[in-house]
Amino acid sequence: MSPQTGYLRIVRASAWYDLIVTAGFATPWTYVLVHRALSSLGTFPPVDSIQTLYANLMGSVVIVWALLRLLRTLPLHGLYDGIARVLFASWQTYALAHGAPKVLALFLVVEISFGVVQLLPWSVGGVRARERTQPGRPSVR
Repeated sequence: MSPQTGYLRIVRASAWYDLIVTAGFATPWTYVLVHRALSSLGTFPPVDSIQTLYANLMGSVVIVWALLRLLRTLPLHGLYDGIARVLFASWQTYALAHGAPKVLALFLVVEISFGVVQLLPWSVGGVRARERTQPGRPSVR
């Protein structure tokens, strides 16, 4: 297995995780079910129309992004997903610091983990090594 093949498997695995975890957020009807389940694990604010709207927007965008990574997997998608996970982890950390239910910490660990494994190969040394092993291919930077 080439390093790129292994990397693409990680990109796909992160997409499957996103698809499974966020599918329930994509519609108002499924979000109510997800909210009930999460409320049983900690204190959540009651469902309202704005919260549902934002959950549905997030769920819809993440599903589309996950499908792109599954159906047209590219190394560059791993870079962008790693960057998105840094942002998500930042907002999850902020929420936890401001009283969000502790169950969010489990999702934070996954965000950080996928972020690190997808961004690490794009470090300066990783890009140089990839350029040396794939002569004639332009850098993705």
